[in-house]
Amino acid sequence: MTESHENLLAGPPPTRLPDLPEAREALESGAQASDVAARFPSYPAAWAALADEYFAAGHAVTSYAFARTGYHRGLDQLRRAGWKGHGPIPWDHEPNRGFLRCLHALGRAAQAIGEKDEAERCFQFLKDSSVEAAAELTGS
Repeated sequence: MTESHENLLAGPPPTRLPDLPEAREALESGAQASDVAARFPSYPAAWAALADEYFAAGHAVTSYAFARTGYHRGLDQLRRAGWKGHGPIPWDHEPNRGFLRCLHALGRAAQAIGEKDEAERCFQFLKDSSVEAAAELTGS
C-alpha cells in the first residue's frame, strides 16, 4: 500500500515557464547573445548570457542593465504562467534557468556597483525561488 503524505501547509505550486525552442536553439547553436536578445527580446536566457559576458569583461553597469532587462522580461512571463509573486521556480525546469540566471546576475552586478540592499534582495529572492539555482549559481 502506498501512502500519500500531502503537505497541508504547502505553498503555491512550482511555476514552470514555457520553452521558446527557436530562441533556445539559436543560443545553443552559438549565435551571439545580442542577436538572440534582439530577435527574441522576451527570452531571459539571452539577457542572462549578455549579463554574464559583460560582467566577465569588467563592465558591471552594462551587466546590471542586461540582467535587469532579462529579470523584468522573466517576471512578465512568470506572471503569465500563474506566478503570484512568490513560490518555487524550479532550476531543473530548463526554461526557468534564464530568469534565475538573470536574478543572480542582477544581484552580482548590484553588489559590484555598491547596491548592497538590492544585491541582498536579489540573492534572497533567488534562494527563496530555487535553493538549487542559488547553490549552482553562487557556488554555495
